[in-house]
Amino acid sequence: MVLATMGLAPAHGKLLGWLLICDPPAQSSAELAGALGLSKGSVSTGTRLLEQAGLIRRVAAPGRRERVYEMTPDAVQRVIEGGNRFREFRELMDRGLRVLGGDEEAPRARRLREMRDVYAFIERELPKLMERYHG
Repeated sequence: MVLATMGLAPAHGKLLGWLLICDPPAQSSAELAGALGLSKGSVSTGTRLLEQAGLIRRVAAPGRRERVYEMTPDAVQRVIEGGNRFREFRELMDRGLRVLGGDEEAPRARRLREMRDVYAFIERELPKLMERYHG
């Protein structure tokens, strides 16, 4: 449900949730579909998206012919630390301010300026936060 509020299909959230708790920790597409009541297409689309996001990975399983999926070790930390999204969004807001003539104090620039400042704050503070986490 939470991932659905972020624009992802409910199936993607089910896949991620299941791979967080399933035993064994690596599951084939057929096992995922069976455990979650999803179609093969939903599993294929969902695993591809989660794999591209760096949250899960496809691995070879000893004694099995098919590949299986598992959570990427430290998935969330890797996505946070490796992502440049905050910088990209900040740069986008900076470009928007330039398009508006560069007057950051103009009333119509307020929303862009506020959003830019939030992204700049996260971009600046996130590395420090992750360093504290790894402590």
